Order: sequence, then structure tokens, then C-alpha cells
Amino acid sequence: MTAELPFLPFSRPTIDEETIAAVGEVLRSGWITTGPKNQAFEALLSEYFGGRPVRTFNSGTCTMEIALRIAGIKPGDEVITTPISWPATANVIIEVGATPVFADIDPVTRNMDLDKLEAAITPRTKAIIPVYLSGLPLDMDRLYAIAHKHDLRVVEDAAQAIGSLWNGKRIGSFGDFASFSFQANKNITTGEGGCLVLNNLEEARLAEKYRLQGVTRSGVDGIDVDVLGGKYNMSDIMATIGLGQMKNLEALTAHRAALARHYFDCFGPDFEAQTGAQLPIQAFGTSNWHLFQIILPDNGPGTRADFMTRMQKEHNVGTGYHYAPIHLFTLYRERGFKEGMFPVAEKIGRLTVTLPMFNAMTFADVERAVAAVKSVLNSAVLNSAVLAK
Repeated sequence: MTAELPFLPFSRPTIDEETIAAVGEVLRSGWITTGPKNQAFEALLSEYFGGRPVRTFNSGTCTMEIALRIAGIKPGDEVITTPISWPATANVIIEVGATPVFADIDPVTRNMDLDKLEAAITPRTKAIIPVYLSGLPLDMDRLYAIAHKHDLRVVEDAAQAIGSLWNGKRIGSFGDFASFSFQANKNITTGEGGCLVLNNLEEARLAEKYRLQGVTRSGVDGIDVDVLGGKYNMSDIMATIGLGQMKNLEALTAHRAALARHYFDCFGPDFEAQTGAQLPIQAFGTSNWHLFQIILPDNGPGTRADFMTRMQKEHNVGTGYHYAPIHLFTLYRERGFKEGMFPVAEKIGRLTVTLPMFNAMTFADVERAVAAVKSVLNSAVLNSAVLAK
């Protein structure tokens, strides 16, 4: 029975023994909050992103909020984003007092539809937060052409996109603000945490203030506060994990691409026609394959919950879904959003399923996940046919 096999999760972090030992050294050092390891991690990230200033934080959420604050976004301003993301992407807009505006998504890429983005721009629009779902970038050339045409700031929610490329350039090495997450299920992790890629040292210094209560120090005992900051600094424990993870990033990105190719090979060319499900686009050369997601058939029997339950109970394979449409949460319904406003996002948000994809996965794991998907979908179709008779 496949259910007797070990549980195959949809995500699992990998931290090597060298990194674990390095964390132990930090704990013994007596300096466990923000310090030399954090500085080293920022320097390594800056090098990775082509020398741009980088500051680390304790999440990949506050990074976006701080970018909006640095960009001068304020009450009365509108910020456009996608309805398919983790709630943080839109919540940070509200946090700075601005108004979230959504643009529906493209049914193929599942990222923001840039035609819908341009149509949503008004005189009050001041910024865009694009999301690179599963690590797949938007058309970056067109995105920034739209931003420049309308004089808009861009805060890239690149939480899932470290290692992704556009025209051979790393996401984060060009553009405006770029926010990355190092949460536990990301391609590289610091447990929690994130970083913000900025445009110049002036922005970086302001980010440091927002990161730690707005404090500026001078001399031996000088201290001042001239902006309202928070408590968002990354510890040296987290930074040490990040330093260990960065050593393997290129190899891990290549491995995930190989896993994705094997997914496509195992599903085969006739999978979509036979089941009515939809695979992601084969974005090799751009995506870092943070997630591998399928869209369930719209007219299939049962619900997504049925599918996910059977995957685990019958095959011991874990799944997830990314994401529920933000505009249908109570907080956003109270702001006037409702069903039918973004139909593509609502459909995909109802039918998307995330299959296992993590750094320690093997080709055998992929084969097992695909076999489970086919078994559940085929038996569901068969049962539906029997019931129809």
C-alpha cells in the first residue's frame, strides 16, 4: 500500500551539519542578536544581487512595508497588487494607510495580468506590488515600462523568487525595491526572515532606521529617533543559517529545475487532455521552481479538499495550496470587495494544488507524487462516470 510509505511532505527545509555547527558557535559566542554574522550575510547578498545595497529583516513581510514607507506611500494613495498571494502582500498596503487595489491574474502564468494592471491605474496610484508566484517572474520589461510611464514605484514581492532570472539577470539585481523571504519553506531559509534590496545607500540607511525603532546612533553615546520604526532586525543565529544556505543556492536551484523537468516527463504530454487538469508553464531559464502547482479540473467530481485528503490518506503524499484569493477574506470584503470581481483569481484560487517540491527531494519522490495525482484524478473520473449511469 502506498499509504505505508513514509510521508512525503509538500515542503521541508534542509540544513546541513556544517550550518548546524556554525549556529552552535554563534550561541557559544555570546553575540546572538544582530551583529557580525548579519553584516556578513548582508554583504554576501549584496554581492549576489550585483552590488546593490541589501538589508536583512526578521520577515519577508516587514520588508515590503518598509519599502512602501521609504517610497513615501501614505494615506490616500493606491497600490496595485495581485489577489493571488499570501495576505501579507496586500496587508502591508493597509499598514501604511494606503488603499489596496487588485488586478486580476493571467490564467496561464497565474501572475498579475499586466493588461489588467494598466487598466487599474488611476491618478491616486503611486506603487505596484507584483508577485512572482512559484518563483516565476512577470514580463519585467513590460512591468517597468508601465511603472515608468505612470511614474510609479515598484516593490517586487520576490518572496519566492531567489535564484529566478529575467533575460539572464537575477531577480533583485535590477529594478526598484525587491523583497525576498527566507521563511522555512523557501528555497533557502533562515528559519524566518527576509531581505530588502534597495537602490542606494540613502534608502539603506533609512531602512536601518525603520528596522530598529527609528534609531540613529552617533559617537560613543549619541542617539536620536527621527522616524517611527519597529523591531524588525535579523539575529546572528538566523544570519548564520542564511550564510550556510547561500553556499548551496546555485546547486539547489539547478536541482529544483531538474525535479520540475521530471514532473513534466512523468505527467506526460497527454495528462492535461486526459484529466482536464492544468500544469504550470515550462518556464525553464526564468523560474527557480519554488513551487510546482497544478490546477484541478473545473468540472471534476469532489472538491480540492477531497483531492488533498485522498492524496494524504491513500498515498501519504502531502499537498498545499497557494493561494486563496485575498479579496474574499473578511478584512477585504469589509472594504467592498466581493465575488466576481476577479474571476480568474477566484477560479485558480479554488482549484490550485501545490505538489511536493523541496531541496532534498529525489526523482523517485516526484514519480510517487505524480502516480498519486493520476490515481486520485483517474479514480475520481471513474467514480463520476459510474454515478452518472
